[in-house]
Amino acid sequence: MTLGKVAAMQLISTKADSTAPTTAGDTYARIERAIGFLRAHRDEQPELGDLAAHIGLSPSHAQRLFSRWAGISPKRFLQYLTVEHAKQLMEQTGDMMSLSLNVGLSGPGRLHDLFVNMEAMSPGEFKRAAAGIEMRYGFGATPFGQALVVSTSRGICHLSFVERQDPGAALRVLQQVWPDASMEEDPAGSTALLARIFAPRAAGEGGLSLWVCGSNFQIQVWRALLQIPFAGLLSYQQLAVFLGRPQAARAVGNAVARNRIAFLVPCHRVLRGSGEFGIYHWGTARKAAICGWEAAAIDAAARD
Repeated sequence: MTLGKVAAMQLISTKADSTAPTTAGDTYARIERAIGFLRAHRDEQPELGDLAAHIGLSPSHAQRLFSRWAGISPKRFLQYLTVEHAKQLMEQTGDMMSLSLNVGLSGPGRLHDLFVNMEAMSPGEFKRAAAGIEMRYGFGATPFGQALVVSTSRGICHLSFVERQDPGAALRVLQQVWPDASMEEDPAGSTALLARIFAPRAAGEGGLSLWVCGSNFQIQVWRALLQIPFAGLLSYQQLAVFLGRPQAARAVGNAVARNRIAFLVPCHRVLRGSGEFGIYHWGTARKAAICGWEAAAIDAAARD
């Protein structure tokens, strides 16, 4: 059975939902399903009707929803999910970072990233410093689903995407990591902080501070991640070379995976050398969504 026939059957079965309004709460859930579908069928170049049927909307509604979220059409977004695009961007980003180092800069200029300053400690130092410290936490909406953010007077110490069905699981992890900290829920402050994090801004505007703990090597890797420009991509091998550790790509990958401040420490910008997105702590579809969203933002900025 062809993809088009399957889509037609799905559209009939979901006709009752195809004109239903889509709330802010389920927008990313639909987008995630759409991106998963586009990635799974990218070699077949699915039509809009195929995509719409998969997410249970009419073609016009699917087009509007996706374009409102990404700023571009699903067809254009699909181009950002291809291996060829990723490889090209990894090459460009690698050249850009090499150039910036050759002229004595710490890293390439960011096109619209927030300026992020990282204060880092060893796990032992962090544990002692965190004892009794007040940590404010809260859940809020982002372009990539619900997130949990935790901040202290020293900076943001945790940012993760969470499943709407069980947000309590994320809190239990926090209590295990920081059993001696004072946890205080701050819904309003957390909502404002998340809005600030995910709103596109001019380079250097409104700096944010991060407070992290890790081994010396992990901290080196996380600092290197902060040098990757907005919408840029690197392979694990390229990142290892950038760190001066060309034989340590696997160790670099392990350190990338230990990052617990999503988006701000952009581990999503590191792909496999093949150009595939690879594993992501918060889901491969979300990693593809973030990378495509950033590429779309660069496209929009270039058109303005």
